[in-house]
Amino acid sequence: MTTYFIIPGLGNSDEGHWQTHFENSGDNFIRINQKSWDEPDCEDWIQNIEKAISSYEPSDVVLIAHSLGCTAVAQWAKRYPKAIKGALLVAPSDIEKPVYTFPMTGFTPIPLEKLPFKSIVVASSNDVWVLEERAKFFADAWRSEYLNIGEAGHINVAGGYGEWSAGLELLNSFDA
Repeated sequence: MTTYFIIPGLGNSDEGHWQTHFENSGDNFIRINQKSWDEPDCEDWIQNIEKAISSYEPSDVVLIAHSLGCTAVAQWAKRYPKAIKGALLVAPSDIEKPVYTFPMTGFTPIPLEKLPFKSIVVASSNDVWVLEERAKFFADAWRSEYLNIGEAGHINVAGGYGEWSAGLELLNSFDA
């Protein structure tokens, strides 16, 4: 059975966020908690990903990341190039953009190596944290399938993405 590991971004995902709805949709959805959601350290985040999935068969693991969580997955994959089942990478923030001034350590430069597993980058045409062209650039570098869902903001609660059934349906593509 596939186990889905949820990796929120900066500040975590609140009750109304689609990641929380995913987490509550089944026992095989597990949130990876971080020591600091507000002053993240990349080393801590990637070690927590590795620790969380280490007792699972890699071919049964799908990572579901949002925002800064997408960069954490790319950093984790660079360090631990495991052949997991896949990753759904939603609204990858461009943390190299000057407007991104949150306190964080070690997430840059954003890895641009091909991910060693199937991945889908879901982006928006009006995300304030990543330009559409930059999200496509990440998807191309990572050799990810790219899906632009239109004007969806940062694909979070503010953008109208609480329950996101289309997102859950995307997870089926990892079993195809």
